[in-house]
Amino acid sequence: MKVWIKTFDVEMELKNNGIELDVCDTAGDHVGDLYVTKTQLIWCKGRTTRAKGKSLNWSTFIEMMEKLS
Repeated sequence: MKVWIKTFDVEMELKNNGIELDVCDTAGDHVGDLYVTKTQLIWCKGRTTRAKGKSLNWSTFIEMMEKLS
């Protein structure tokens, strides 16, 4: 995967808008966007808008990751 930061309008601490990561496969084709905010992670597959993305709060994300160990 190749991941780019599309916008970097943040200070050291993430604010409500957070940052947007552009995610591409190894061929450079767009896979989706990941928004990381202070309250949640939002995955937008393909060209889906942020409002239609799938979100997880940080607690749920951490629980899911801990179960992988």
